[in-house]
Amino acid sequence: MFKGTYHHRIDAKGRLPVPAPFRRTLGEPGLVVVTLLDQCLAAYAPAEWERLEAQLVVLPAFSKPVKALTRLLASRAADCEIDVQGRILLPSALRTAAGLGRDAVVVGVLNRFEVWSPESWDAFVRESERLLDDVSLDIQWPLPPATPSSPVPAPSVPPSASGDPQAKPNG
Repeated sequence: MFKGTYHHRIDAKGRLPVPAPFRRTLGEPGLVVVTLLDQCLAAYAPAEWERLEAQLVVLPAFSKPVKALTRLLASRAADCEIDVQGRILLPSALRTAAGLGRDAVVVGVLNRFEVWSPESWDAFVRESERLLDDVSLDIQWPLPPATPSSPVPAPSVPPSASGDPQAKPNG
């Protein structure tokens, strides 16, 4: 899984260093599939990309939103090899579409990592924090620690008509 935030520079040829923890997660063969997603580039390990493709293929083929999503993700996707120095060459068209210049923020997002321009990332973080402040999710965060002495509630099972818990229902 990918996690963490890293700040890197994209060189003049469009090569971005992949953070070492991400390279370890990717393992061999040192390849990622990169596509445009929202205001950033999303990079997937080949197996994760195949899983995403498999999910898209089973969706209704004639649905306009499904066709749009599938076309956009697949048409913008590029296989990017990780070179011996741990960099990927980001295609120029994808860099431009994501608004990437010299500086980049590389963010782990569990099953993928994303490459953002610093300005877009900062705007996303501000908006997301505001959204979370405004929304009541009824989720306590951080989650309270589990206590081993907390009793686990028993499943609610209606008693049988005879009062015998082992009685079989009439059938």
